Amino acid sequence: MGMAARQEGDAIVFAVSGDLDLENIAPLATALTEAGETVTGPVVVDLSRVSFADSTTVNVLLQAHSALGPRLRLAQPSAFVQRLFAVIGLEQALPVYETVESALAAAGPGDPVGPSGPLASDGVE
Repeated sequence: MGMAARQEGDAIVFAVSGDLDLENIAPLATALTEAGETVTGPVVVDLSRVSFADSTTVNVLLQAHSALGPRLRLAQPSAFVQRLFAVIGLEQALPVYETVESALAAAGPGDPVGPSGPLASDGVE
């Protein structure tokens, strides 16, 4: 697993890539815990470059959601992650956004634009 972090105002974005499993999920789990203690804004996890994830990943994300609440925002899930979330219904439990930008801009838990909510239409039908 690769991971890069960047500050975006009062938010932090973790871009993760590769395989997320029991062997290598610890850095993300630690980063999410530390972000909960030090970051005041959204904590976004960019999943666009994740090639594999398992139940360990799901557990880490659920634990982070318990600690961070609506501040945890998952963005741009890869095709593999989308399938995983759909199979276990995780998009019903966690806020998933189409892009990192939409996750950063979201007002709160009632404003998801990914699988867990309506897509943004900008008022155009």
